[in-house]
Amino acid sequence: MPVPIPRQRAIPAVESGQAQAASPGGSSTEEAPRKETTVENTSHTNLTLLLIEDDPGGSAIVPELIDSAGKPIRVRTARNLTEAERLLTDDVHCILLDLALPGRTDDEDELGVLKHVLELAPRHAVLALTASGDAERGAEAVRVGAQDYLFRDELDGRLLSRAIRYAVERKRSDTAERRLAEGRMRAQENRRLERGLLPTPLLEGSSLRFAARYRPGRSRALLGGDFYDVVRTADGTVHAMIGDVCGHGPDEAALGVELRIAWRALTLAGLCGDELLGTLQQVLEHERADDEIFATLCTVDIAPDGRRAGLCLAGHPSPLLARPGRAARLLPYDNNGPALGLLSGARWPRMQVELGAEWSLMLYTDGLIEGRVGEGRERLGQDGMVSMVRRQLSEGLRGEALLRAAVNEVRDLNGGELADDVAVLLLDRGV
Repeated sequence: MPVPIPRQRAIPAVESGQAQAASPGGSSTEEAPRKETTVENTSHTNLTLLLIEDDPGGSAIVPELIDSAGKPIRVRTARNLTEAERLLTDDVHCILLDLALPGRTDDEDELGVLKHVLELAPRHAVLALTASGDAERGAEAVRVGAQDYLFRDELDGRLLSRAIRYAVERKRSDTAERRLAEGRMRAQENRRLERGLLPTPLLEGSSLRFAARYRPGRSRALLGGDFYDVVRTADGTVHAMIGDVCGHGPDEAALGVELRIAWRALTLAGLCGDELLGTLQQVLEHERADDEIFATLCTVDIAPDGRRAGLCLAGHPSPLLARPGRAARLLPYDNNGPALGLLSGARWPRMQVELGAEWSLMLYTDGLIEGRVGEGRERLGQDGMVSMVRRQLSEGLRGEALLRAAVNEVRDLNGGELADDVAVLLLDRGV
């Protein structure tokens, strides 16, 4: 029979939902206009079968086929794998392969042709055709990857039509299950990776208490563009940092991790203040994907006696300081330097701050203060956050409980999940 000239190979109809409308006669030699369908709606689309058999012209191997809707199932035929590849267009739903087809080489195993077909058409349903009584070979074909097997001498239209529909649906189900499993595996790997990238504070030997809360803005993510870290150096100084890379995608999250790791390495190497921030800016400029990407940063270095600290701000909100008997307040931010990545040759002044004997210091990213308050356009802001934390402190909340209450209340005020990443860390010094 004439061999049709196929269109360029695309995703098969069984997955993509793209199917070619059949002509009333079910001819495989004419190309009909393409018709949009869905995988879930294949019952309304004429099914197409590709028969691969070495003598299709002299064999009545395939009887007249009717699908479940009473429509004819179109049949294309190929005498070898070369022809099959040419005829395997996007409107083919199922392949019927005669296992008696000669292999490409003399030393090929008895299922070599099937393996070639499965490699050629990994997304198509495949039915294996074998001799009556050769059930073992048919079962082996299913183990190799075919959806089912049929006996050549027992074929009739009803049996084959049902087998085709079953094979198509089983392939679709297997494909969906495989994709779901792969998606779950990728999600698990991502979670393990992100969990491993979250910081482990290095505070051994310090009397300070540490707590942190982290909520990424990306759906189902564990890591966002916000980052933080706390380390204690050999001289007893405790260094804390919190930052925010502009944007919310995985690239920004990766850049945040790079900046955090760089900060820890530079801090442990003895850098501090303006020198450290200038080096971090160089890291950012080399690692960012776009020249417009920047990052805000707040660094605090607390003296070994715990009573004073140095503060550097690079376009970042100022920390909140709470002390017994005094209202919680923001630390000075008049000498706030620019965000990293905005100005070449920028400087970041280090301010000296008196903390006192007993205190709590809260560092946060702007996700905590930019959530909306109610249904209007008003945002919480720094003043609203300070008032909220003052009230929570008066209620006796401290440490992890304080951070949990603050983040939850901000979320509730916003009327749902916050659009931006949120990171908050708290350092406490008692008497």
